Amino acid sequence: MSFVRESVMVNGRPMTFETGRLAKQAHGSILISYGDSVVLVTVVGGDERPGLDFFPLTCEYVEKTFAAGKIPGGFFKREGRLRDEEILTCRIMDRPCRPLFPDGYKGDTQIIATVLSTDKVNPTDVLALTGASAALHISDIPWAGPLVGVRVCRVNGEFVAFPTLEQQTASDVDMIVACTKEAIVMVEGGAAEAQESDVIDALMFAHKSAQPILELIEKLRAAVGKPKRAFEPKTLPADVAAKIPGVVDAKILEASLIKEKKKRYDGYKAAKDAMVAALTADLGAEKFAEHEKLIKAEFEERKYHVVRDYVLREKKRIDGRDGRTIRNISIEASVLPRVHGSALFQRGETQAIVTTTLGTSADEQKIDALTGERWKRFLLHYNFPPFSTGETKPMRGPGRREIGHGALAERALVRMIPEQEKFPYTIRIVSETLESNGSSSMAAVCGGSLSLMDAGVPIKAPVAGIAMGLITDGPVDQASTRFIILSDILGDEDHLGDMDFKVCGTDKGITAIQMDIKIAGLNRQVLSQALDQAREGRMHILGKMNEILGQHRADLSQYAPRITTLKVKPDQIRIIIGPGGKTIKGIVDQTGVAIDVEDDGTVNIASSDSDAVKKAIDIIKGLTAEPEVGATYKGSVQRITDFGAFIEIFPGTDGLLHVSEMAHTRVERVTDVMKEGDEVEVKVIEVGRDGKIRLSRRELLPLPEGEEGERAKARMMASREAGPPPSRGPGGGGGRDRDRGPRGGGGRDRGPRGGGDRGPR
Repeated sequence: MSFVRESVMVNGRPMTFETGRLAKQAHGSILISYGDSVVLVTVVGGDERPGLDFFPLTCEYVEKTFAAGKIPGGFFKREGRLRDEEILTCRIMDRPCRPLFPDGYKGDTQIIATVLSTDKVNPTDVLALTGASAALHISDIPWAGPLVGVRVCRVNGEFVAFPTLEQQTASDVDMIVACTKEAIVMVEGGAAEAQESDVIDALMFAHKSAQPILELIEKLRAAVGKPKRAFEPKTLPADVAAKIPGVVDAKILEASLIKEKKKRYDGYKAAKDAMVAALTADLGAEKFAEHEKLIKAEFEERKYHVVRDYVLREKKRIDGRDGRTIRNISIEASVLPRVHGSALFQRGETQAIVTTTLGTSADEQKIDALTGERWKRFLLHYNFPPFSTGETKPMRGPGRREIGHGALAERALVRMIPEQEKFPYTIRIVSETLESNGSSSMAAVCGGSLSLMDAGVPIKAPVAGIAMGLITDGPVDQASTRFIILSDILGDEDHLGDMDFKVCGTDKGITAIQMDIKIAGLNRQVLSQALDQAREGRMHILGKMNEILGQHRADLSQYAPRITTLKVKPDQIRIIIGPGGKTIKGIVDQTGVAIDVEDDGTVNIASSDSDAVKKAIDIIKGLTAEPEVGATYKGSVQRITDFGAFIEIFPGTDGLLHVSEMAHTRVERVTDVMKEGDEVEVKVIEVGRDGKIRLSRRELLPLPEGEEGERAKARMMASREAGPPPSRGPGGGGGRDRDRGPRGGGGRDRGPRGGGDRGPR
């Protein structure tokens, strides 16, 4: 293969495609770079495996830690199973590429994107998608590309294509859009309650931004592209294919109009069995066996045409609804007694039970990404057990679909979660799909919002989600084309339709969007209509949710930890921690609470026992309190000397009560007035620069009457003017930190802590 390198300017910087130098035995290989982020994408196409009835495309995306100059953590010191972020990028590669392979193609195909270098400025996920397109396009594998993956963000009101990670963080619209020359084929993203028109503007901006890169990929193919393999899908003989519609179409239509999913599928099975029996008798067992797979595939093709034609002709759906009607919604809150928040959400035959669990900062998830370590305090996990569709399958942990659906629901809700300063909890939502017939991920969004409110989380606004569909009989930009937009689609409508379009948001705007389009030429008018109809459906669902739970509970669940936040000076952190974590360990052992100390002096104390929290707060306040001149404190006598007594006014902090300040009359012996262990009320009269504290007891005592009182008052004034009396022994000034060790700084990684030892965030 000839070596070729081509570049195109994107945001004033070159995006470079290279082929012919690396991975030359792959059927297609592209090294794509933007800034110092470099991704190698390879594609290999094998032969068709006998007996397969699906297209075995696998997309892999691997972030090598050496790309960021890091050594993997853990025992094995090498990359292991893919992280969730890598799996989500695999899905971003798969979803737009898969529909562009020819119908019936079943050759083993594998796309692998390997991140070789990252500058921690330019994201590599869209580079992987664009590189996959280029690698497929120059290979000999049949494919109807190319396409380009464009991330578009809105920063300070302006759209930016291929933004930096910093711009992405600062944006209020963030979407990945897969574009061909003519159309948008995939969308995945989120927003801060964006208007529908803003979303469409972002999509159009992305499509325009993709065009120069598409031209470059075409230029690469012209230079080094291989001739595409000849592929002719296997087809039934015309005489056999002609027999099938008359046998099955009426039965398929009759079955499709059964509203209950299980009975409808039983009707489809009966129609297929009747077709098999009729064609076996007509063709003979030997000829039927020769074409059995293609005959059964043709049954699915007839179902596709019969159902779509009925919907377009009657403007009515297979369950009797029109295009806009939402299925019946049933909602219950607080369905599980011991969880912190729960909701049961049912829409038609889709049902999810969703829970919210509140934890402390010790429960945050540590993400070890190429761009560095970070902590994640909001988690949403989506599960799809096989019984939800009446099937039996092995349960081997979450699959890529479950991770993708959970990420969509998490994106829909995350911008509504209160800031950590206002609500210092780690939050985990789990959505268990109990029944599924379309849009279970949107049930996770609705149920997740309800369970958050049931847990007492003060979310900014409730969020609902809806799945939209589209059925057409031609390009939607032609006047003769019939089309219908479907709200709240069924599983069959997802499978048989031309678009799966999920929209989540509040009553103000969109928070998440996911779209997979199977047809070309979806114009702005149809997109606008679909988004407007989605908004109408979303508002209907929000209304139903508000009937059950209009706002968050006033109080947290009695089983949730209570987190109380204190603020101390950063230089007081070491007082709370103590040498080697001794002090904080002692507080935790005494009270049973969990304590987390931030570098800025924020102290979070968590426990479901309010008395334990109060006790811990009192201890910490005592440790960090600073004496104020003129303030009165009740302290205990720690040590008696000839010249006075040392009084502990806070834990670990004492001051000197000089013998001259003990009473209005002369005190010959300190022990005549007090002894060690006595509680004494004293007033702070001075705090020296060296931290030494002078106390007075006599200022709190009533003055004697008559001349003695006047003399006592005069002595008191003279004492003020004269300053502190000379010390008659060691340690005469009193002060802080008697047994606390060195007064070092503070921080997260300080040894044992009550709330978990996580290191800097």
